[in-house]
Amino acid sequence: MELKPPAKYDGETVVSAYSGGLDSTLVTILLKEVYGFKEVIPVLVDVGQGEEEIQVAFERAEKLNLNPMFFDAKEEFVKEYIFRCIKANGSYEGYPIGTSMSRVLITSKCIEVAKKHGVKYMAHGCTGKGNDQFRMEITAKYLDPGMTVVAPVRELNLTRAVEEEYLKKYGITPKPRKGKLGGDINMWSHSIGSGQVEDLGSQYPEDYIWTVPPEDAPDKPREAVVEFKNGVPVRVDDVKDPVEIILYLNQVGGENGVGRIDILEDGMIGLKSRELYEAPAATILLKTHLDLEHLTLTKEELRLKHEVDRLWADMVYHAMWYHPLRRDLDAFIDSCEKHVDGTIWVKLYKGNVDIVKRESPSSLFSPEMRSLKRAGFDQRDSTGAVRIASLLYQLLGKLGR
Repeated sequence: MELKPPAKYDGETVVSAYSGGLDSTLVTILLKEVYGFKEVIPVLVDVGQGEEEIQVAFERAEKLNLNPMFFDAKEEFVKEYIFRCIKANGSYEGYPIGTSMSRVLITSKCIEVAKKHGVKYMAHGCTGKGNDQFRMEITAKYLDPGMTVVAPVRELNLTRAVEEEYLKKYGITPKPRKGKLGGDINMWSHSIGSGQVEDLGSQYPEDYIWTVPPEDAPDKPREAVVEFKNGVPVRVDDVKDPVEIILYLNQVGGENGVGRIDILEDGMIGLKSRELYEAPAATILLKTHLDLEHLTLTKEELRLKHEVDRLWADMVYHAMWYHPLRRDLDAFIDSCEKHVDGTIWVKLYKGNVDIVKRESPSSLFSPEMRSLKRAGFDQRDSTGAVRIASLLYQLLGKLGR
């Protein structure tokens, strides 16, 4: 099969986002063989995909005589992205925003390398049918408006079968994997076979790497304690390191069947897809954080914040991380989170996360005022308020409206 690129770049250098997966590995080959680049600088970013994935990436790079620029970005991913997601209760149609954010971080490292080496070309392995092409190219254009982005998989209209056949010539075959689909992994979410699930009923139990089936989880509940400060987790049981908190909850939650997600998702190009995820830490932290907000924020703050959170997740999903409005939303969210302090006790049991206890120094729960068992305040004080609230309805009733 003859591959015809839209342009040639003879003698140029290109920075390429590289994960060691089939797409990004093939791209490093095509950039030289088909596009004519003289040098390819792969950029490998650790966002918590695991040591095995990193090792495979280095092994494939060595086979192709490549020297990846490696970034351990786990802490940055947690503090600058995941923590913002937690404060915004970041869920898009049931998907805890994960891949959406990791693509922004990975692209930012590519641009960092490009600027350091004076390179004006960046490549990625995204398809033309998915969301990640938008996230990576918009980020690249924001961080370096003069950057030229090359997208071989999209530009050459490649299918997975063609890619695998091409890679065989270089002795690179799909790595042995636990399941049928593979997927994209970062510490916040494991996206299983994105775009590969073509029906609405098939199950892929072998593809879950963090979570056991709920029915196989232990028969005894597992308790965990989550402490928040200014809206972000600062301690889970005895774990305090930000990265380790996420990894710990993925382990503990996964062992108890927590975090499996099977949804229909509306993608950026307007087509629906069935998406499978597993996200134990995200499931636990988003639920406990939202509960703590309900304990510490006022009714009016919560009403507005629910709308802001929905918009925040929608923007991040739709590649708008660097849009000024997203930063404006963060300013409101950060203001609300100043009082979201406290501790939540949860029970993890066969896929469920049950909150069993809450406490907060900023708690607005006031049983001494609200309880029907106590005096609290003089109930007769409500008489006038009820009469005023009834006036409009009294008028509407008279008019028959």
